[in-house]
Amino acid sequence: MAPRYQIPGSRPGPRPGPRLLPSNLTPTPQIIILDAGGQYCHLEARKVRELGVYAEVRASEIPASEIALAKGIIISGGPSSVYDPGSPTVDPAIFAHGQPVLGICYGQQLMAHLLGGQVRKGEKGEYGLATLHLDATADPMFAGLAGPQQIWMSHRDLVGALPPGFSVVGRTDTCPVAAIAAPQRKLYGLQFHPEVVHTTRGKEYLAHFVFNVCGCQTDWDPRHRVPLLEQEIRECVRNRGVFFFVSGGVDSTVAFALSTRALGPDRVRGVYVDTGLMREGETDFVRRMPGVSVENAAAQFLSALAGVVDPEQKRHIIGEEFVRVQERIVESRHLLDEQWILGQGTIYPDTIESGGTAKAAVIKTHHNRVAGIRKLIECGRIVEPLKSFYKDEVRDIGRELGLPAELLDRHPFPGPGLAIRCLGSEFDAPVRATAEGFIIPVNSVGVQGDSRSYAPVLAIDSLDHARATALINRLTGVNRVVAPVAAHAPLAGLQVRACSLTSRRLARLRCADAIVRRLSHESGYDRRIWQFPVVLIPLGTAAAPDSIVLRPVDSIDGMTAQSVLMPADLLDRISAELLALEGIAAVFYDLTHKPPGTIEWE
Repeated sequence: MAPRYQIPGSRPGPRPGPRLLPSNLTPTPQIIILDAGGQYCHLEARKVRELGVYAEVRASEIPASEIALAKGIIISGGPSSVYDPGSPTVDPAIFAHGQPVLGICYGQQLMAHLLGGQVRKGEKGEYGLATLHLDATADPMFAGLAGPQQIWMSHRDLVGALPPGFSVVGRTDTCPVAAIAAPQRKLYGLQFHPEVVHTTRGKEYLAHFVFNVCGCQTDWDPRHRVPLLEQEIRECVRNRGVFFFVSGGVDSTVAFALSTRALGPDRVRGVYVDTGLMREGETDFVRRMPGVSVENAAAQFLSALAGVVDPEQKRHIIGEEFVRVQERIVESRHLLDEQWILGQGTIYPDTIESGGTAKAAVIKTHHNRVAGIRKLIECGRIVEPLKSFYKDEVRDIGRELGLPAELLDRHPFPGPGLAIRCLGSEFDAPVRATAEGFIIPVNSVGVQGDSRSYAPVLAIDSLDHARATALINRLTGVNRVVAPVAAHAPLAGLQVRACSLTSRRLARLRCADAIVRRLSHESGYDRRIWQFPVVLIPLGTAAAPDSIVLRPVDSIDGMTAQSVLMPADLLDRISAELLALEGIAAVFYDLTHKPPGTIEWE
């Protein structure tokens, strides 16, 4: 049976559905995503809506009777094992009445487990890029998709034995059960993530399920969101004003512009807080933005962060200090507190990585999701116009608002600034030689199987992404692989030293970041990548106590990312200038995809 729907640009076929509902009406969801705590759960709903079919997320344990009218169900991934006490589950009745169900990652494992199969721990994990070998089949879910193809994995558990009535239709070198099907019952499972951009044919898998298996019709237009967002802002704010922290980045700038358009300039105040954690030239850049004043609070933030090494503690401190700044400014400017609420440029990845849904793991608490901010949210004292959107969607909204490319095309920069790119250590410790490379005892944050990891770094001797990925999948004690590209001393002679944030180390990182930004811009390389974090780690010698890690990545929405190499001549120029800086012992290149390593190191 040939598929009835094809992605534009593939084989032609009629797209079902007579019309689109007006954009200000919310239709009944045709597809329900059951949230098992996966980092990409909300992304699955977004990708279905991008196909023109309205989808919504529900708690995984919702009774089958409450979603019986949906044309199809997707069970999301999640951080748990199906054998963990209290792990997410679903009402088994969803499998019993012919309603199509697609399980993704943990969702496939849960489906197999509940229907009589077995799930086991894999001999090694699979994180990031993998190659799927999909069998040729006439099944409407998989027809036309056969052959080897790039997919994106994030798991260690896998299906070891199939439930009755299922067959394996896809596998990887590490995962023998990467895609399963019981077409007579319209039940399907994918161990990989079709919703992320790095699964090259992922949109086709979702489209086949939505249209060919479920028989959905188009009823949703994701464009023209600005009028809807303006109305939501007015309903949230009511007769109050909005006090906005503006960083100069894409998210806060778009949220500020959107709120100003919705409420008028008299009801929106923009303040840029110079925390002492910003990049070179950032404050001067923001001073040129209309309607934004500058508040110098560097001493306040640096004092609060003195001696702190733990990344979660750093993020919490920064978020709480922003709340204190708001309170001080409201009081000093004689603004009535009950008539002003806080506006933030929070986007969806901030929420999900902060453990923002019931079953999601905390990967890293974003500064706009700390306790003080959550309390304001509970009291109705915050407006976040972009909280349901991803970075690429925010840029699209900015274009609808007519904001200049100079603002919209900027690389993302984290709200906590250089604080989470300037790593410290609680102890002095030497690097350790192993058969695979050198273990650098500096912990960085990662996301493995939808769970937070916090582990040391492995340094190998070559810029080899395939080798780095294979090592991370095999080794359990690391979540990030780097390679040295230039150094004043052999790696074996370098030492990690106990230290934290200091003005001197921040200045060192600020200079290094400025060098990388300048040379990347002059060469045009910055237009070929999505983001380029520059990280300072406390690895070096007595004369040069720190090292620099280069982290260029390619992404669309920041939920997944690929480490990408730069031209050798540019890398040589950057490395030479960085090594000439006072206090820098070595330059490393981060070879880690997301997952398992987050884009930022903390």
